[in-house]
Amino acid sequence: MEIKSVDLTISAVRCSQYPESGFPEFLLVGRSNVGKSSFINTVINRKNYARTSSDPGKTQTINFYNVNNQFFIVDAPGYGYAKVSKKQKKKFGLMMERYLTSRDNLKHVFMLIDLRHKPTGDDVLMYKFLKHHNLPVTIVATKADKVGSTNHAKQRQIIIDELNLVVDDELLLFSNLTKLGRKEVLDKIERTIIAEN
Repeated sequence: MEIKSVDLTISAVRCSQYPESGFPEFLLVGRSNVGKSSFINTVINRKNYARTSSDPGKTQTINFYNVNNQFFIVDAPGYGYAKVSKKQKKKFGLMMERYLTSRDNLKHVFMLIDLRHKPTGDDVLMYKFLKHHNLPVTIVATKADKVGSTNHAKQRQIIIDELNLVVDDELLLFSNLTKLGRKEVLDKIERTIIAEN
């Protein structure tokens, strides 16, 4: 798949603001600082299009990126960051739950987990929530370039064991530095779009 155009259509804070184009949507979830913005920039092949921040918890909206006027990459607020107030956390939680459980355009979820670390309790809860609602998920293990290749299999297994990964759910290693995993992500999106048509 060639990325020809990208447009940040809307940063939504409520359901009424979600795009009405009917394009398939591919959601990114993950804890704050897992590398969602870098993931988007790598997948769409743009430098700093999605703003990366050293300040975790910065994304406080659901951002809809229109790609090729064909599908949306949807970036959700990161979870598990302590400095966000309880009120904000609750607001994000309700907004996400509503999106995840009622959005017909949502076709696939990419759940990002840092390959260097064991999945957190929040990661496990998120995965269980997605499975409970029968949402198709691909686990994307980010920052693979920061883990020696001899440890890839070991770290991969830790993620599989901690999440109790369902057999059919894919786990991809990903690096924004080496572009490892980019083709697989785009292939997954393309296959999903074709299956929908």
